[in-house]
Amino acid sequence: MPDARSRIALALDLSSHREILETARYLAPAAGYLKVGLEAFISEGPGLVPAVTALGLPVFLDLKLHDIPNTVRKAAAAAARTGASIINVHASGGMDMMRAALEGAAEGASGQRPKVIAVTVLTSLSALHLAAAGYAKGPRETALRLAALTKEAGLDGVVCSPEEIEAIRKGCGEDFFLVVPGIRPAGSDKGDQSRVATPGAAIRAGADLLVIGRPITEAPDPLLAARAIAQEIEAALEA
Repeated sequence: MPDARSRIALALDLSSHREILETARYLAPAAGYLKVGLEAFISEGPGLVPAVTALGLPVFLDLKLHDIPNTVRKAAAAAARTGASIINVHASGGMDMMRAALEGAAEGASGQRPKVIAVTVLTSLSALHLAAAGYAKGPRETALRLAALTKEAGLDGVVCSPEEIEAIRKGCGEDFFLVVPGIRPAGSDKGDQSRVATPGAAIRAGADLLVIGRPITEAPDPLLAARAIAQEIEAALEA
């Protein structure tokens, strides 16, 4: 089920170089992307990305850059030099910052520019969290506004929760790349996520790529868990 596997970005949220590579090597046959996040990147540094890429899958470098435009442009260029296929920023950094990230990614790429996507609203945040932080609107309205800003800035897509997929797809078009965390198979613990969906529901709603970590890596049999998720995705794609 190659197309189903291509929709899975396996989150390597680990801190040991050995553990990261062993996990990636074991589970690569059941995934389409390998995601390197903050914990792994800070623990092991930029050299981890080419080491993971060498396993044969593209890497989503999930650093969520957010700073002044000049700093983000330089950071995005450095991220592109690692060979990552996807890098991301926070949409709340604004239009100029997102455009700077796009420029930096193009400057740093040795070949094709990596996709640059923007995080709308973290899946761990609820309406109460946003209100406490001073946001006037809830997660859905805020995510839609930030997705529209991201598209206007010229980025390739966004990271959004399952609850915003359909509305963002409708508002931003079929070619807008939607990366969706907060994926939990039926019966799984939500953990620290507030806005979640099953893999099948997210695909049916219009997600392009599902970020999945703990439901696979912490399962009793991670490879079996990954294959079960791929089967659910395949069924959703055929529906």
